[in-house]
Amino acid sequence: MEKEKRGTGALWVLAAVLVVLIFVSFLLGRYPVPPAAVGGILLNKLLHALGSLLRPLIPAAGNWGVTPFWDGSMEAVAWNIRLPRILLSCMVGCCLSVSGASYQGVFQNPMASPDILGATNGAAFGAALAILLGAASQMITFSAFCFSIVTVAAAFAISRVAGGKRVLTLVLAGIMVGSLFSAGTSFIKLVADPSNQLPEITYWLMGSLSGAKWKQVGLAVVPMAVGLAPLLALRWRVNVLTLGDDEARTMGVSAGRVRLIVILCATLITAASVAVSGMIGWVGLVIPHLSRKLVGNDYRHLTPASMLFGAAFMLAVDNVSRNLLATEIPIGILTAFVGAPFFVWLITRKGDAF
Repeated sequence: MEKEKRGTGALWVLAAVLVVLIFVSFLLGRYPVPPAAVGGILLNKLLHALGSLLRPLIPAAGNWGVTPFWDGSMEAVAWNIRLPRILLSCMVGCCLSVSGASYQGVFQNPMASPDILGATNGAAFGAALAILLGAASQMITFSAFCFSIVTVAAAFAISRVAGGKRVLTLVLAGIMVGSLFSAGTSFIKLVADPSNQLPEITYWLMGSLSGAKWKQVGLAVVPMAVGLAPLLALRWRVNVLTLGDDEARTMGVSAGRVRLIVILCATLITAASVAVSGMIGWVGLVIPHLSRKLVGNDYRHLTPASMLFGAAFMLAVDNVSRNLLATEIPIGILTAFVGAPFFVWLITRKGDAF
């Protein structure tokens, strides 16, 4: 009971921190938007949306809104630039973190991360190939997503043909396929135009949310929602998987089926995240372990805690990325600078870090 209260309390604290960070993020940037204007803009948009929905029932609802006391440039910055980036930061951080936590549970490996099956390497190859072919930004995102899925599908196919333990074979196949696509990305960088294409590929590989727009949010939200829903619904079964397949069978849980569903869902949200943000490392490895320090190993609390913690962490790092220097720092660099020392601290603590 005490652990239950502790886990629930930690979730409320993480949710409160995330809400505060979201509001503070609207205020950060080179173009100032006062807090009152941010609140007014968001409330006005909400009232307009509600009014549109309720207009058939309540004709007067179409006139709901707040009398603007802000100028058009403030609304454009807050609604069209900062809000999409805030949402995308939270979505990517949430998905990478819960994906890492899920992989660590089903593989029973504390070093598992979202790229364990080569999804990020496949996405990198897809994006680099699209840039080499001169594709538009949306096609780059689509290509990265598709090749990420293809990479994991290839790992699954190889693991089914190979003998031995299915989980170990899957991980080894993922490493092999990921290395193959990584070599492909290196070759594309070799033949790319060094004046235009190579810098664009390099910047994408470093990870960034600088181009966040409503279209990207719309493209990512569907696969992310489809992948997150089963992970939340099956989180208690992941607890059973951590005990081993034999124990899972005695409790009436089909370990193979649950593991497959969790891997597919974690892969889907990883592919969607990397496709819109580029390669962002360490989040899916470090944040689940930090979440365990707050709520313990029970996936009923660990899964939502990883989601909230990951969203807050990514949003905080993105704020530093776009405000620390005159030019924006790729977010993948910052997550490595922050994540690696945290992980060193975790593994060098007295006692079992995991």
